Amino acid sequence: MTRDQISAFFATLKAANPTPVTELEYSNVFELLVAVLLSAQATDVSVNKATRQLFPVANTPQKMLALGLDGLERHIRTIGLYHSKARHLLQTCQMLLDRHHGQVPREREALEALPGVGRKTANVVLNCAYGEPTMAVDTHVFRLANRTGMAPGKTPLEVEKRLLQRVPTEYLADAHHWLILHGRYICLARTPKCWQCSVARCCDFKDKTPAP
Repeated sequence: MTRDQISAFFATLKAANPTPVTELEYSNVFELLVAVLLSAQATDVSVNKATRQLFPVANTPQKMLALGLDGLERHIRTIGLYHSKARHLLQTCQMLLDRHHGQVPREREALEALPGVGRKTANVVLNCAYGEPTMAVDTHVFRLANRTGMAPGKTPLEVEKRLLQRVPTEYLADAHHWLILHGRYICLARTPKCWQCSVARCCDFKDKTPAP
C-alpha cells in the first residue's frame, strides 16, 4: 500500500467510527491490565463475562490477592489457560504492591517485567490507559498488516515497527483499535468480507472475496 492508500484507509475507518475503544470492559487501569492479561488466547466476550463477576469483588491488587488462587480460579475458570493466568495475575498483583505502591506503571519496561505481561499487553495498557500512540499487534492486526500490504512482516514486532513508521501520525493513537475491529468483523481470517469492506479500494489484497 502507498502512503496515500494508508491515509485513505484510516480516514475511511475514522469517519465510520471516530472514537474506537477496546471491547474489553474495565473501569480503572488495574482492571484494564487484568482484562488484557486474561484475554491472551481468549475472546473479549469470554473475558468480559468472567470479569463482570470478578471486578465487583476484586478491582485492586490487594483485593485480588485476598481471593487467593482457588478463589481467583473460580472466577476465571471459563477462560482458556485459566490456571497459569491466575498464577501470573496473583504474582503481578504482589509485584504491583511491592514495587509500584499498588499502581499500574506507565513505563514499558516496568509493565513487561510483570508476570504474564508481554509487549502486546503493555502496548494496550500504554495506549488505552495512558494515551501513548502504541501499536498492539494481535492476530487481527498481524493478519491485516500482511494481507493488505500495509506493513508486511514475519513477526509481530516487525509488523509493529512498520506500522509505527507507515501509519500517519494523526491516526496512530487509534490505529490498532480500528485494525482489530476491522479484522474481527470484516477482514476475517478464513473468508474476508471484501464485498462489505469500506476500505477494499485502498487494499492491495489481490484475491478479494466476491459476495456469496
